[in-house]
Amino acid sequence: MPTDCLFRDDSYLRDCDATVVGVTPEGGIVLDRTVFYAASGGQPGDRGTLTTAEGVVIPIETAVFTDPLKTEIAHLPPKGAAAPALAVGTVVNAAIDWGLRHGRMRIHTALHLLSAVLPYAVTGGSVGDADGRLDFDIPDAGLDKDAITEKLAAMIATDAAVTSRWITDAELEANPGLVKTMSVKPPMGTGRVRLIEIDGLDLQPCGGTHVARTAEIGAVRVTQIEKKGKINRRVRIAFA
Repeated sequence: MPTDCLFRDDSYLRDCDATVVGVTPEGGIVLDRTVFYAASGGQPGDRGTLTTAEGVVIPIETAVFTDPLKTEIAHLPPKGAAAPALAVGTVVNAAIDWGLRHGRMRIHTALHLLSAVLPYAVTGGSVGDADGRLDFDIPDAGLDKDAITEKLAAMIATDAAVTSRWITDAELEANPGLVKTMSVKPPMGTGRVRLIEIDGLDLQPCGGTHVARTAEIGAVRVTQIEKKGKINRRVRIAFA
């Protein structure tokens, strides 16, 4: 059953009431709607809690998609935890660890800016709550940490708006240049694809969570540039 992914329309929602619609063989709790981001695209799943009307609190270690089209989300308690069984139809309050999520939102948006500073094909990436990285297909090195940091700072200082919108699968296929990632392709097959636009700076498909304006990212710096094979360069950033 498709999960109503509230985080796609509002990354700032911290909790919501939802109804249990199923439990996976792994013990994952499937809700009809959620604020929990499910691990994908280099961004980890959210941590948080599910709380019943009776006050029973179930810790959630992460959230994952259960299907290739990324339509249904399961909320996973910590491995080995004795989580109480929740019957289908049980109403819970789903609440995320906001500090963790907000850090990831800031880093994720900063990584989009990094891909604008370095306009090369992206071969991999990872979003953390205080740091992150992108891997680029760059045959020659010559990358300067301070120069990239300065360009990122200038983009962040513009306080550009960060917005999302949807296009059809056909529109994306007609505009392949929108896809920057070589290793991770945007999920297609549901009929629509989500775009993240940083006004005047960047536009690309992305299902992740982002801040509303670039100034909210705060100060970041390039901490390391590594050589990963003949044509791969890994660029790491962190909050300054």
